[in-house]
Amino acid sequence: MMDKNHPTFETRHDLHSTVEVPRYTAGFPIGVIAIELDYPKMPGNVVNATTFSFPVLYKKVTFEIEQLFAGDPSIEAGVIEAAKSLEAEGVRAIVGACGFFAHFQEDVANAVDVPVFMTSLAQLPTILLGLKSDQKVGVFAADSPSVNDGLLAHVGCDSKRIVVQNVGDMESFAPIRWGKTELDNQALAKDLAALAQQLKKDHPEIGAILLECSDLPPYAADIQRACGLPVYDFITLINWVYQAVVQRHYYGFI
Repeated sequence: MMDKNHPTFETRHDLHSTVEVPRYTAGFPIGVIAIELDYPKMPGNVVNATTFSFPVLYKKVTFEIEQLFAGDPSIEAGVIEAAKSLEAEGVRAIVGACGFFAHFQEDVANAVDVPVFMTSLAQLPTILLGLKSDQKVGVFAADSPSVNDGLLAHVGCDSKRIVVQNVGDMESFAPIRWGKTELDNQALAKDLAALAQQLKKDHPEIGAILLECSDLPPYAADIQRACGLPVYDFITLINWVYQAVVQRHYYGFI
């Protein structure tokens, strides 16, 4: 008898009939578009596969990060091509591994037939919905000047209830920002926690924090411990999307 707790138990409900899907591999629910950047990627980083309790499939795109910050139209075709490739591999949803992929949210979503959430910033409208009308969201960003109304419009939001905090100029963040091979993980965690405390002190109207950068989730717990606020990031987004595209039957007792 099949164990109901076995991870493959639920999948049998999808396999009653003959299945013909000619792929060399299968079972990747989430596809991630990631820029080719070399630096230490800690567990919790979107581009560290051990972050997730489910398989993820990565597709590399190659261009300068500043081009993505600016939403350079010349890189759009490559991003769309990456999304189509992930769709062809069978992923059930696609995400980007940088908040500034928001520039291409609509175009990528219109190019494929699976759900697309290119940016952690996509959570902003929902986060704001849960706050009081006079509260704001603090956004930790790798390049704060680029988090403007033009970018936020791609996720159905604006800057009226957003307080952007730059992390790109922090010395401890420099290995990530500029692609160095050594990262003082403890120093960065400490600095981000202190930054969160100061941000809350300077802006008591902040009711939650959102981490724009895909490199910041490893420090979400430190940030939350320092400020006591809900902290959203790429991982909260990806887990939410995964739950929607891979629903499972529930077992227990009454």
